[in-house]
Amino acid sequence: MTGVADFPIHAKWPASFPDRIQLYSLPTPNGVKASIMLEETGLAYEPHLVNFDTNDQLSPEFISLNPNNKIPAMIDPDGPGGKPLALFESGAILMYLAEKSGKLLPQDAGERYQTLQWVMFQMGGIGPMFGQLGFFHKFAGKDYDDKRPRDRYLAETVRLLGVLERHLEGRQWMMGDQYTIADIAIFPWVRNLVGFYGAGELVGIDKFPNVQRVVAAFAARPAVARGLNIPARP
Repeated sequence: MTGVADFPIHAKWPASFPDRIQLYSLPTPNGVKASIMLEETGLAYEPHLVNFDTNDQLSPEFISLNPNNKIPAMIDPDGPGGKPLALFESGAILMYLAEKSGKLLPQDAGERYQTLQWVMFQMGGIGPMFGQLGFFHKFAGKDYDDKRPRDRYLAETVRLLGVLERHLEGRQWMMGDQYTIADIAIFPWVRNLVGFYGAGELVGIDKFPNVQRVVAAFAARPAVARGLNIPARP
């Protein structure tokens, strides 16, 4: 591949600005990680909406970029060595954009790995558990008579919120005074849990004042406010 136009996905989502990073996404907790990061870093990019209502994520063009048919995915026409780079998985995209821009990932080796551990914490714990709780609380799972599956994910979600609450005591962000990709990974999911999933009362969110404080500070950042709505829904 020598440019964006060489990728099969270009046939369905043609690039108006092929010299920019091409983002294929939807404003979900995972999707906005990428758009917020791009807004925070100032890297030039072009967003493309992957519409789940029309199963865009299952199209051959999208699967050619991400065989796992999940958002976000991206193409950087100016990747390592000046060659185009295609990426999927939101955590990998965060790390790549941090390294490309030199922003939001500490240069100190120890702090760098501590930041990455919290990104992995979100990917391995918060995302899957909060997402499952959302299914059993808001979507089809809420109609199941057997509440044991919901309660299992509820208990784990509360435990994970407790981990965040204790860690954020006396800290402005996950890495103390430094705002990093760890915050961009974690707090869209917490915001979604309370807002979109409507599970604040269920999890007892008032018992987690540090979490609420940092989510509010996160949402107040101008780049976050913009990124939460990119790509715009139809």
